[in-house]
Amino acid sequence: MTNLPLSPLLEKFRVHLEDEKGASPHTVRNYLIDLVDFERYLVERMKLSLLAGTHAAIRGYLGTLSTDHAPASRARRLASIKSFYKYLVRQKLLPASPAKLVKSPKLPKPLPKVLPVEEVFALIDVHDLKTVLGLRDKAILELLYGGGFRISELCGLDLLDVDRSGRIVRVMGKGSKERLVPVNAQAIRALEAYLARRGELLATPKAGQDPDAMFLNFRGGRLTPRSIARHLDAHVLKCALARKVSPHALRHSFATHLLGGGADIRSIQELLGHSSLSTTQRYTQVTWEQLQQVYDAAHPRA
Repeated sequence: MTNLPLSPLLEKFRVHLEDEKGASPHTVRNYLIDLVDFERYLVERMKLSLLAGTHAAIRGYLGTLSTDHAPASRARRLASIKSFYKYLVRQKLLPASPAKLVKSPKLPKPLPKVLPVEEVFALIDVHDLKTVLGLRDKAILELLYGGGFRISELCGLDLLDVDRSGRIVRVMGKGSKERLVPVNAQAIRALEAYLARRGELLATPKAGQDPDAMFLNFRGGRLTPRSIARHLDAHVLKCALARKVSPHALRHSFATHLLGGGADIRSIQELLGHSSLSTTQRYTQVTWEQLQQVYDAAHPRA
């Protein structure tokens, strides 16, 4: 999973994250990068082992990051450290976590970036439907916006995960939690158009092909989140949109447009696969912000 040199304790934590928590490879790697750096600080600067880490040592480490790391980066480092020491306590390797009372830096809470409906439609309709890759990219955007999927969930889809007649997609979300997501008829039509020609991407045998994967690259391998983001950048340029658009922005747009159309917040929580309602409630703030803009533009006394 990772080429990072790990001490025995961090290797055990890696196994815990992968096998027991079901964390994604991306999450595991980020945790381990943070913890390897923290361990280096303890050993080289404080002459301490991970088991001997203290509240003061953790605060000292965070202090070394304050000049060249954003608050969000420091908060992520602390979250990794807290998670690691909580694991050590559960394993009875420590009586208490030295990180428990270390306060995280205060972070601004940015609102989700949402595209207007007409810009979403422009992105979806910009593709060259004469090519299999154009059909693929249109199906991807239809599903991202039509189902509110995380990009990792979309890339993880297999052929058997989609019930086209029932318009239901089975996805594996964070923490290996499975959920069923309904999608609209246009997304299914776009998917069927792509699937009718998907075999072209497997016609010439090549190393790394994945015949079970729903979305394939031009070599027949499973498409990656980075590739989808790169293709999306190209489509944004074609549409001449004056903004950066990430795949996650389509998920945000899905939720915000549903809320604006009258969907209740609990239903949106289920569709997005959020474990906490407070995460979903960010979209109500976006809606109120848009309402304020409409008011300011329309009211004679605004």
